[in-house]
Amino acid sequence: MTLPTLRDASLIQKGRYAILQFERDDVMNALTGTALIDDICDAIDWANANAEISCLILTGAGRAFSAGGNVKEMRDKQGMFAGSASEISDAYRRGIQRISKAVFNAEVVTIAAVNGAAIGAGFDLCCMCDLRIGSENTLFGETFINLGLIPGDGGGWFLQRLVGYQRAAELTFTGRLVKADEALALGLLLEKVSSDSLVARAEAMATDIASKPPITLRHTKRLLKQAQRQELDDFLDVCADVQAQCHGTDDHALAIDAFFSKTPATYTGR
Repeated sequence: MTLPTLRDASLIQKGRYAILQFERDDVMNALTGTALIDDICDAIDWANANAEISCLILTGAGRAFSAGGNVKEMRDKQGMFAGSASEISDAYRRGIQRISKAVFNAEVVTIAAVNGAAIGAGFDLCCMCDLRIGSENTLFGETFINLGLIPGDGGGWFLQRLVGYQRAAELTFTGRLVKADEALALGLLLEKVSSDSLVARAEAMATDIASKPPITLRHTKRLLKQAQRQELDDFLDVCADVQAQCHGTDDHALAIDAFFSKTPATYTGR
């Protein structure tokens, strides 16, 4: 499939995975006041529709992963922060919250390679991804409270699912910053690597994940998300039906042959 035209980000396909890099270092890759909301949503739509893609890496160019909302626009009541309360509410729904829904509903595996500061909505974007890898430059902050705001992108929903209610409450109520080592201990990061090997490590992980049977990988991602909101009996019914479909795929047969022959399989996505 043809790559989408992005304005403030770059998208590169490498085999069965792609790298989405935010290119607005001038504003620390702020999500508001730039085209990054559209770019992120368009890149995920492209990946979902592209059967050749199994994994999407998100990272930032320059100093930050993303500074979240543009505080200067908040001060000057510009952009999505302009107008009445009802107009701002609508702007959130039609703006930043599109990212929350897009990343949550991504059919491909999402990996955040957190190259620098991820603050406010930038932190929440990391929490929305399936996996997070950081470096010594990684810095997280659920800092909305410091600006007299709440996580308007739904961050309170995502964060407590990663670290539990009590820790999510402490991070949200205090708005304090979390460096990479603590983020690793809290489970916010899966791994911490050196900054010069961050993207390479994310690519190695994406390569490994993308080598798995494509149809089954998407099914597995979808089921993990469904498990968060279904009762066990309902979830088991879905698993039985999906598993029956997997048993009928060519990739399952290839995987069985590879298991017995002790050789790697190249999957067809059928």
